[in-house]
Amino acid sequence: MTTLPMNIVLAEDDEGHATLVQRNLERAGLVNGFVHLKDGQEALDYFRNEGAYAGKPTTDTALLLLDIKMPRVDGIEVLRQLKADPRTALLPVIMLTTTDDPREIQRCYELGCSVYITKPVDYQAFVEAVRRLGLFLQVVKVPRNGAGAGG
Repeated sequence: MTTLPMNIVLAEDDEGHATLVQRNLERAGLVNGFVHLKDGQEALDYFRNEGAYAGKPTTDTALLLLDIKMPRVDGIEVLRQLKADPRTALLPVIMLTTTDDPREIQRCYELGCSVYITKPVDYQAFVEAVRRLGLFLQVVKVPRNGAGAGG
């Protein structure tokens, strides 16, 4: 059985956080495809092959790193819609957000997130958290996306 490369999709409206995440995942040794989406609507369009992403080539494996507080559509609504759609229900979703409210954490798990990670406020702690996430992602196995799902 061959291992397919996993595409990492980051839905994050903060450019600085997005750059830090990408740079530190690469430093951790991840050479996967990396896509940065700037808000929740872009994430929905990307995985549904709609809007600006209509007709894009689909990939078999993807993992979504999802922020909660984003413009247009927030991360919780993105999570809810992706998990409700049979084409994307198996998509692994890691919440990567500054929100540490226990009610939000519980809600995300109830909606089907795979992992919930709170971004540390301190720069060095944030860099270390992303480095550890990169090490974790090197060993993660993800299911193939369903027919018609993007990634």
